[in-house]
Amino acid sequence: MKHATKQGTFGYLKKFGSYSKDFYRFNGELFFPSLGIGTYKPEPYKEENYIINYSDAIKTALRNGVHFIDTAINYRYQMSEREIGEALQEMMDAGEIKREEVIIASKGGFIPLDFPFPDNPYGWIQENMIEPKLATKEDIIIDQHCMTPAYLRWSCEQSLKNLSLDTIDIFFLHNPETQLGYVEQEEFYNRIEAAFELFELLRAEGKIVAYGIAAWNGFLYEEEHMEYISLSKVMTIARRVGGVNHGFKYLQSPFNMAKPHAYSYANQQGEDGLYYSLMDACAGYGLSYLGSSPLLQKNLFKRPFSPKIGELMNTVELTDVASALQFARSAGAITAIFGAVTPAHVVDNTILAYVPNASNEAMSNLIRESYAV
Repeated sequence: MKHATKQGTFGYLKKFGSYSKDFYRFNGELFFPSLGIGTYKPEPYKEENYIINYSDAIKTALRNGVHFIDTAINYRYQMSEREIGEALQEMMDAGEIKREEVIIASKGGFIPLDFPFPDNPYGWIQENMIEPKLATKEDIIIDQHCMTPAYLRWSCEQSLKNLSLDTIDIFFLHNPETQLGYVEQEEFYNRIEAAFELFELLRAEGKIVAYGIAAWNGFLYEEEHMEYISLSKVMTIARRVGGVNHGFKYLQSPFNMAKPHAYSYANQQGEDGLYYSLMDACAGYGLSYLGSSPLLQKNLFKRPFSPKIGELMNTVELTDVASALQFARSAGAITAIFGAVTPAHVVDNTILAYVPNASNEAMSNLIRESYAV
């Protein structure tokens, strides 16, 4: 099999029978771990951030029950994808895992450049995007973001090469709100529609199984904000493009103690015309919600957590990092995606596999106070 399957992901989780029953979740198609591993690294222009070897962390995750891997073509100038590909191939060759057991998500939208960082990045864009007619200069927003179908097709196909895969399980349109403020709303949604039309073609070609949008604040802003994305409008586009069996199945956004808006802020219109939180709206539309940035890129830890947080999260004997991850995976996301460079950090994080989720009451109590965390 060339992609993750229900049978494959179920077979994988059965290897970890001692884990809490809360650790794996089923969305009707695949069994997800409640913690996934990501490969984003901030400040990419620092050389050490794109030459660090992530392969051992990926392999450690797969050996410890974490079989959802999130990446993007632009992470570390395509190196994150390539290291994932190396780790997967090594483990599959050794018989440690099967392709159908592992859920791979990548993203297209940002211009990736390439490793090593080119001396002239504008020359790279000219040579690799404009001259091959993947985009015009006008299609490229602030020299970093592009949503033309030709470019997104190239991005997906390049990701497949980087990952050494035939099929990507989830292909996200990456932070499309980057374009708002540079293009009008009508043009923005026209570009979303063109991207979704391409994604349906990629599904038909077997290059992706499903698709989604991975945004930063776009789905979390108030409706009047310049960069607000309407999930209702996006769903209308998906249905128009793909019919009732469209492939728009996933949405990713930040969710953490300092940024709990996806759970607590009713800013997205549902089928009934009423407004719901992003998580509830996703559930109403049949989308699986994935939480990113559970540690807010470590900005949650500028001071020690209150002991009350550990009590509410059932993590009294664990670290503040564990408490933050427990929060992120307990609200309703099918998975919370943490970044880890070293195998030791992966092992530390997966101790939560033995811990039940925090209760709904505990989550509500903490979220009421979260803006002061």
